[in-house]
Amino acid sequence: MGQGPSDEKVARNVSTEHLSHELALRFAKKCFTPLEITHFKDIFRSLADDQDGMQYWKEETLCRFLVIPDALGPGPLIYQMATYLGAFPFPSLAPSILTIEAMLKVVVIMTERYRTVLKRGGKDRNKLFFRSLAVFDRRMSSVYEKPPQDILESVRDQKVDTSDAVLDEARSQAAGEEPRSARGFSIDKPANEEDEEEDDDELALAALESLDAIEVFKYNQRADTKIHHAQIPVDNFRRLIMLLLVIAPLDAQESLSRHAERLTPKRIESLREVADSILWSFTPEQNAGIFYQSFNKIIPASLPYIFDGLNPLFEHFLFSKNIDLSRRKRSSTSTPMTSPTVPQVPDAPLEPLLPREGDILNLNILSQISFFIKGNNLFRRLRPLYLGADAGFSLGSIEHKVFNWRAPSILLVSGTRLSPAPEGTRERSFADTLPPKRFPDGASGNNTRGRVIFGAYIDVPWKHTYKEAIGGSEMLLFQLSPLHEVLQASTLSRDYLTFTKTGIGLGCPPPRPRNVSGMSSHTALGPVSLMLDPSLEFGVFTHDSTGGGSFHTSPSRKGDWQDRFEIEHLEIWGCGGDEEAERQRAAWAFEEREAEARRSVKLGRDKEADRALLEMAGLVGNHSASGGSMG
Repeated sequence: MGQGPSDEKVARNVSTEHLSHELALRFAKKCFTPLEITHFKDIFRSLADDQDGMQYWKEETLCRFLVIPDALGPGPLIYQMATYLGAFPFPSLAPSILTIEAMLKVVVIMTERYRTVLKRGGKDRNKLFFRSLAVFDRRMSSVYEKPPQDILESVRDQKVDTSDAVLDEARSQAAGEEPRSARGFSIDKPANEEDEEEDDDELALAALESLDAIEVFKYNQRADTKIHHAQIPVDNFRRLIMLLLVIAPLDAQESLSRHAERLTPKRIESLREVADSILWSFTPEQNAGIFYQSFNKIIPASLPYIFDGLNPLFEHFLFSKNIDLSRRKRSSTSTPMTSPTVPQVPDAPLEPLLPREGDILNLNILSQISFFIKGNNLFRRLRPLYLGADAGFSLGSIEHKVFNWRAPSILLVSGTRLSPAPEGTRERSFADTLPPKRFPDGASGNNTRGRVIFGAYIDVPWKHTYKEAIGGSEMLLFQLSPLHEVLQASTLSRDYLTFTKTGIGLGCPPPRPRNVSGMSSHTALGPVSLMLDPSLEFGVFTHDSTGGGSFHTSPSRKGDWQDRFEIEHLEIWGCGGDEEAERQRAAWAFEEREAEARRSVKLGRDKEADRALLEMAGLVGNHSASGGSMG
């Protein structure tokens, strides 16, 4: 009782630099092994610049170490993010100098290792990334070649040690000794304000809560955290998306240079097209930048894994090429014999990310899909089951190629929007099978050619559907171009996938019997659905904002639209590895044996009678006669 004013006084006078140091110490001890700390220190020291006894990294050093491709131009953005994250959890200290403590916090956040310490902040990294990329009313970022002298002196004069002593202390205490902790504060519950939910940074609050210092955030930081006054410039976000597409398939300790080598002018242009499709889902035509409201709505719904590639990229800080563990192991052994030198064997070539590229699916589109389907289910895990350009556009080809795949699959279809008035007999015939068009075409983004790409993630094996649809709650319906959007499965209706003689439907109810009068009825389209006609010539995507169907409506666009298009390419890719492919081959072999057995059915011994029977069936002899005719 009566401690509120004293707590406020302590909170106002506490050193944010001291708390930042304590948080770095806790990260070092809880988020890394002693060996990883050794590697991290070696990398930082070997590449750091030095000015008046302070070691730091500049933009050129960071980009060169991470092998950021110059052709994409995202280097300044990565550096801007790092200087903001290095000041965590105090945005007022940003942009920070990338000292060893600052870089430690950058690596912890980029690799999501903070989860072992900050239990509450597990879902808040996206907000922190937005802040690190956004432009506020005040100047939020600078590019340092050498930090200004006055800043260096102010940091050097701090009582808190900014050298790598914090890492030495963390390594010495990693054996389980009682950790050093910051001074505790008796704090009152923070006051609830109307905009607290939007402006508070849960990750920062979790960090200060771990140090028992939430009052510092409440009294010192709130004035600088109005997130609605910030936006990410469109051009900056485009460059970042292009980099994220390149690093999406990156494995742990795989150099980015392997992927950067494929950045030909043609692929860079393709990267830009894919990035624009993603960018236009944030409706930049209405604003000069990306605001947090749309960022926070679209990232979780349509791009939940867009930042996953940063994890393996920044894991490179934890493996130094200068440290030879095998040499250390040999020197510590008591055996006097000298081990022979092991020749350096070059890395074995990795399995291709795709066994082959299709007319729709290439490496850029694959990376785009990995932004909402986990990459470990896609990269080096897809098999081309059906490619329309090779197998022919028919439902029979799909049945033969796909039905024996006993694992999830991805359907992709591309085409060109039809004109409002049907042109030609085929278009008119297709339009006659559909209800009258009530909705306008969907948004075009930067695409002036009318090209669209739709797709679906199908979580069950394919089969014929008669009375009931198939599919499960993990089904996805998505659009890749000209805008990026992912629509989750709903439980209001379970008409996820139908495969009948009337075509392929996603979100469409099974076809109904013909009317008693014999007149053909229109194809039933779901509120949010994709339908491909039985000839696989045309398709239609419908979005009715009233919802109520098998897929949820768009989380970002509230209008109604319908895209009718002529199919150019259709592909179905199997999600799975060698085991699933072997099952498919076994099923094909079984069907072939059954067909061969039917072909080799033995008839009676009377050959003349057998021939007469076959002639009556129209299988041999006079083929012009109808089968079974006795006339």
